[in-house]
Formats: sequence, C-alpha cells, structure tokens
Amino acid sequence: MACIERASPALKQILLNLYCAEKPMEIDHHLYEFGSVEYHIMSQASYPQLAYLSISMPPLCHGVLPNELSSHTIEMVKGLCPNVVEIAEPAKEGYQVTLKLHLNQIPPTKDYVKVIREISTVQSVILSSQLKEILWNVNSEEAIQGIYKPIKLVYHPREPFFLIRQPQRIIAVFPIRFREKSDVIIATAFFQELVDVASADKWAKAPPCTWSAIPPPELRGEAFEDLSTNGGFFTFDISSRHVEGNRLDKTVWNLLNFNAYVRYHVKCTKGFIQRRMRKRLENLVEVLHNTNSEENEQINQHQGCRNTKKLVRTTKYNFLKQRWGTFGRKIKRIRFRLKIHGFTRFRQRWLRFPKFSSMGYTKIE
Repeated sequence: MACIERASPALKQILLNLYCAEKPMEIDHHLYEFGSVEYHIMSQASYPQLAYLSISMPPLCHGVLPNELSSHTIEMVKGLCPNVVEIAEPAKEGYQVTLKLHLNQIPPTKDYVKVIREISTVQSVILSSQLKEILWNVNSEEAIQGIYKPIKLVYHPREPFFLIRQPQRIIAVFPIRFREKSDVIIATAFFQELVDVASADKWAKAPPCTWSAIPPPELRGEAFEDLSTNGGFFTFDISSRHVEGNRLDKTVWNLLNFNAYVRYHVKCTKGFIQRRMRKRLENLVEVLHNTNSEENEQINQHQGCRNTKKLVRTTKYNFLKQRWGTFGRKIKRIRFRLKIHGFTRFRQRWLRFPKFSSMGYTKIE
C-alpha cells in the first residue's frame, strides 16, 4: 500500500524523527522507493533549522517530457507548504530538484504532522503534474489532423501503460503481467467482476471499463514486448467530466497506481484463501483428533473387559490345580500292606492324574 498512498511513509517517518529529535541530528540518508524514485535527506547538527531534500525520478514518457522539471511542476512543488518549502538553486548533482526545508517554520502544535505529511507528497505532486502536461500538450498537432498515437507511460520499469487522446475522451490501456499462474486466475476473476460492477446503474458516473485477452485496436503497431502479456489488457474510457476541477488529481493518481492496486488486491486475495485453507485444515484435524480419542476410549473399555475375564480364568485354574494336587499327594502316600502282582502297571495306566500345566489355556494379549 506504500505505493498507493500519496505521502511516502518512509520519508514522512524520517522527517518526523528529524523534527521531533531532542538533540540536533546529523543525517545523510538515501532512500529508494517504488517507481525508481530516489530521495536524499541531509541535515547538519551545527544548523538544525535547515534540512535539504533532493529528489530524482525518471520522466513518465521518454522523448515527450524533458529530464528537467517544467516551470509548472516547480510551482506545484512550491505550493505544498510555502512557508516551509523553498527551491534550492541549483539542484544537487544527479537530482532533478532540491528542496530547502525550514524546520523552524513548522508550527509546534499538532499541525506539524499534517505539514510534514504534505511535504512527503512531493513525489505524487511531480508525477501528477507530468501526467497533466502530457494530457494537455502531447500530440496536439496530431489530434488536429485526426491522428491519435498511443503515449507509452512508464511509472514502473516493468509496468508500462498507454494513453490515447481522442475527441472528448481519453483511453487508458493497461497491459497486465504476472509471474505466477495463480495470480493470473485471481486477476482475471477480479477484472471480470470489475467490468460487471461498472456496468451497473449505481456506478454510471464512473469511467466505463473493459477487459480483453488480446490487445485493443488502439495499440496496433506498438512493440511486441509491450503487447506480450498473460493477464490481458484492461481499458478505461475517461470522458471530459472525469478530468474537470478537483477530479483531475484523483483521476491522474488512480491511473498511475492502477497496476499497484491490482497487485495489492491479488496479494490480499491469496492471503485470504490461505487463511481459509489453514482454518479448514485445523477443523479437519480437530475432527480426526476427536474421532481417535473416542476410538481409544472404546478400545480401553474393551481391553478392560478382556482383562477381567482373564483374571477370572486364572483364579479358577489355580484353584483346580491346588485341589487336584492335594488329592494326588494323598493317593501317593497310601501304602499297601500286600503286594499284588501287576498292580503297579495298573496304577500307572489307570490311576494317572492329569497335569493342568498341559491344558490348553492361552494368554490373551
């Protein structure tokens, strides 16, 4: 979301720390952000009332806009906070503009946060001003002759988009590219839903939009690498009422950050799906755990019954063994006064008592 917000969160935090420091701080910090933007913040402890902010960013359209900022853009930057912001001449080498910040002019009340936030929006002010100049001035001669050439704008090196000026409208075309197939599926569903919602009567004032898997006819003749996509082409039809008054700034900023918003939506959708999958998995594991607990209780109850039966059988076996053992010993102590021929063989054959150890009892596990 950092690239969608107008104020740079990192730049805002550095300026707040510099302003709220109890002791003078010496800062020489380089900061890089989305869109190939580079900041250089410098402040000396010997003179804490001043801080220098240098900004460098490539132009939105190479060959149409110069590398230096136009006078209109410079005036827009000065209008951020006239009492605090001053343009330093010349700009630091390697940067397009250098701002001299008078920190002692920032009000000490709670409004200082608002002032610093306004200063942190300098990137959005420059980009919006460049896009406005393109919409106002570019291809004016071709438009008079009825020739409308696409304008390639590069906010991020890997995410260019195109603007085509036509009578009473502006067509914005966004080639969509993703690295993963799952992202393409989610983005395609999002585009189809966005087109359906935009066609409803409730959103009649919003710019009409369309999605197509093939390039629109307005991009015929463009380079092949710019038209090779896996997510299709999303098109906005912007009319004159969308760029009137205060709507112009909002329209321009939404165009610059449409790609970033799509990627943010895809990322949030994937996170939501993964959370739902993890929650579903936890519920299934809980159900399986409860089922295993019930089965273990039933097995323990069954084993308890079997152990009881085994204990009963063991007690009965010991009782019978002891009883028959006593009776056998009594028989063996009998002494006959008369010896009968062949009686020993008869006794060994017919008066043999069973041995209980040989009976078929098996141990139950």
